[in-house]
Amino acid sequence: MKYLLPALRVELLKVRKSKVVWITTGAFTLAPLIAGFFMFVLRYPAFAERSGLLGAQAQIVGEASWPAYLNLLAQMIAVGGILIFGFVSSWLFGREYADGTIKDLLALPYPRAVMVAAKFIAAGLTCLLISLYIITLGLLLGWFVGLPQGSLDVFLQGLGVLLLVTVLVILLSTPVAFMACYSRGYLAPLGFVIIVLVFAQIIAAAGFGAYFPWAIPALYSGIVASSMALDWLGLMLIFITSIIGVGSTLAWWLMADQH
Repeated sequence: MKYLLPALRVELLKVRKSKVVWITTGAFTLAPLIAGFFMFVLRYPAFAERSGLLGAQAQIVGEASWPAYLNLLAQMIAVGGILIFGFVSSWLFGREYADGTIKDLLALPYPRAVMVAAKFIAAGLTCLLISLYIITLGLLLGWFVGLPQGSLDVFLQGLGVLLLVTVLVILLSTPVAFMACYSRGYLAPLGFVIIVLVFAQIIAAAGFGAYFPWAIPALYSGIVASSMALDWLGLMLIFITSIIGVGSTLAWWLMADQH
């Protein structure tokens, strides 16, 4: 803790002052705005038709209700979060190489393992705060639209799914950090994120999504007609993937030639 807290404060300061993270958060804001728009169209079809809004296209999200809306938000975090959270991890680890500050960072009298831990904690906290912001904005938009079928049980269940999906996606962002370190920049980890997103769609469509870690959060959120229950196998696959990401990143910092 003697070294971790100062290192963590520095990493969080980098996040707070970064335009990249704020722009990324702004881009993710489109998710609840789009979900709220679709719910508005479904909730008030007559007004939407008179206004020329996309009434027919909005039918793809189902009915205008709190359960359907919370389910849609969970799907957006499950899919969009892989990209957004992966971008955060890519930036936190890759920026040191892109900006040429990795040598200065390693010259500090701090253990390398502490620096890696501080970056992972900062990435996790940042992603969690982004998700909480998206969820809060989504709830406000749902209240503004006046969605029906809202009850304490519905909110508790929906928020539970949203938070669990958020944690799962954050855990899956750790291999992106290793890709950023291994490639010494941003492009390779972002390419990795896009590749796993594409493979997640293909593998899920083939019926094997339960065995591909990056497809599990989306399946659990109900992105297909029959949502998948999160079992121990799915959790184990995600945790193993996360541990591999953390371990490989730590090993790279400890053993690789950083010059």
